[in-house]
Amino acid sequence: MKKVKLEIIALSYSQTQAGAYALVLGEEKGKRRLPIIIGGYEAQAIAIELEKMTPSRPLTHDLIKSFAESFNIVITEVVIYKIVEGVFYAKLVANNEQQVAEIDARTSDAIAMALRFDCPIYTFESMLSSYGVVLDEETNRLSESQTAQPQNTSEENKGKNEFENLSGDELQHLLQSAIDNEDYERASHIRDEIKKRK
Repeated sequence: MKKVKLEIIALSYSQTQAGAYALVLGEEKGKRRLPIIIGGYEAQAIAIELEKMTPSRPLTHDLIKSFAESFNIVITEVVIYKIVEGVFYAKLVANNEQQVAEIDARTSDAIAMALRFDCPIYTFESMLSSYGVVLDEETNRLSESQTAQPQNTSEENKGKNEFENLSGDELQHLLQSAIDNEDYERASHIRDEIKKRK
């Protein structure tokens, strides 16, 4: 079966399920998208790696990576291979220079690991044909702008206004403090303010 390489297009709050997130994967050379609903913890694990944040203590996925590397195990690819009753199934393809193993994993965990090992994410052409969504350009632009800057609550807006009045050094200090306290949502708002100024 033909494999298709995917990339992460967006990660945002789910419009359909409270407390969940929508992870949108897209084919590398095409317009088809694969939306996957994931939990908050998994979304946080993916977002932290996407934003290159460094937690004060290793998260579970970081611990697994360290453990694997200690035994010369690398993840060479992630494959999303089937969907059953709305649940996507994935596997990690791991290699320790002597043997190759395929390890079953939740799709969200597999993607979090793919980011940490900097390895490609694939699905099969049949999966994209059956479950992929094609977005036209206008819908795609709207979707990307919504995911890049989700609707803020008044509390978040207050926080962002507070950030606008701080110096660059103060923002860096506040960012490190938020990361140390594992408040990654606040850290992402601070990071956005720092990026906006560059």
